[in-house]
Amino acid sequence: MKTFYIETFGCQMNAHDSEKVVGTLLREGYSQVPDEADAGLILYNTCSIRDKAEQKVFHRLNEYKKMQGEGKKFAVLGCVAQQEGNKIFERAPYVSLVAGSSSYRNLPDMLARLEAGETRITGLDDRQTDETFDTEFTARTNPHRGYITIIEGCDKFCSYCVVPYTRGKERSRTSASVLAEAQRISHSGFTEIQLLGQNVNSYADPSGKRTFAELLAAVGEVQGIQRVRFTTSHPRDFTRDIVDVIDAVPTLCDHVHLPVQSGSTDVLRAMQREYTREWYLERIAWTKAAKRDISLTSDIIVGFPGETDRDFEDTITLLDHVGYDAIYGFKYSPRPNTPAIHMHDSIPEEIKIERLAILNARQREIQRTNYARHLGHTMPIMVEHGANSRGQITGRSTQNKTVNFTCETTPAIGSYIDVRITQIFPSSLVGEAASASVAPSPALLAQQALNARFSAAQ
Repeated sequence: MKTFYIETFGCQMNAHDSEKVVGTLLREGYSQVPDEADAGLILYNTCSIRDKAEQKVFHRLNEYKKMQGEGKKFAVLGCVAQQEGNKIFERAPYVSLVAGSSSYRNLPDMLARLEAGETRITGLDDRQTDETFDTEFTARTNPHRGYITIIEGCDKFCSYCVVPYTRGKERSRTSASVLAEAQRISHSGFTEIQLLGQNVNSYADPSGKRTFAELLAAVGEVQGIQRVRFTTSHPRDFTRDIVDVIDAVPTLCDHVHLPVQSGSTDVLRAMQREYTREWYLERIAWTKAAKRDISLTSDIIVGFPGETDRDFEDTITLLDHVGYDAIYGFKYSPRPNTPAIHMHDSIPEEIKIERLAILNARQREIQRTNYARHLGHTMPIMVEHGANSRGQITGRSTQNKTVNFTCETTPAIGSYIDVRITQIFPSSLVGEAASASVAPSPALLAQQALNARFSAAQ
């Protein structure tokens, strides 16, 4: 029997890529095992976003090295594979397959070559490929959410980012293929879909039938789907009709992740983000003017080369102005093959650490205030995990907030339940399953009204 073990690192895109890789392997007659010791083929799906990612990959491969005498074969997939290429064979000669994410469509052929005895197989694409990795054989491992990649690659070329070089150019799937996959997901019993892309809102339908906002609406109208999420949006392609469609279609979740990276226009220019602080805040104003209470989250980098105290203060004041529900803060680290690697990394490490601490402390204050408005309110929660050691069940709100709650009975994973919020923590809400007598929050009432209006329109 052909067996395999896969280990995945990185973002949701990587996790979903692994679902598609697993589905392809199963289709090719392989069987997945939970332990690398039992696998004939070990695959390592990598990410190169974080600092020293490639060193971590080679360290992990070195741990696998002890197994090379057992007849096992090894494959390195993903961004580090695309970035390092044949260097992986040089540093880890027991690896037989190196494939970037843009070449996964050729995986059946590469597996056949591997089985035929080839020991150095590469699947590395340049930025010219127009093909995407579409497959009906996705092995969906998330028990409550189905992922759909609608656009691959990136054309933005931010000066600090490796993605344009490891994922290739932007290439979108037809809206018809996306909707067909959404239908398959619904028929499989999922009620929540998340649309994925490095810049998901840069989607450009090759058939010309739908804009990104129109695709959101169409996915939200698929029978059986109760929630639709999307990530990650780029401010340059964030248009007003995205806010309008969230307002109009109740199945679209009231959450937008819109990475700003810096609150300083000077730093944004150095990052080659191609927008200003004012441009970004205009899109925030659109979102805050929506009829629904749309939660906003973001990514922020501190310590980018040349970032002054004034630039950093601009980022802090942006936090105060926007009032994000959450941010993901990072210290700048130079990445291979990016323009920023040639910039003088002028910010001492201790200053980066200090700025990140200040950023996170200020965000915690904002988050505490934001979360406090949910106290005493009731919100619909999708159940994601069963009871923990404290008897709390974990779920998620439409605004993508984690909610831990108690319930007299244990609801099924993927089911929905109204929860009354009784406590707040730095990054989660706590509550109890609500009785019929508990008054719903204004957000819940608004969603119910939207649902009624939407049903009447249908």
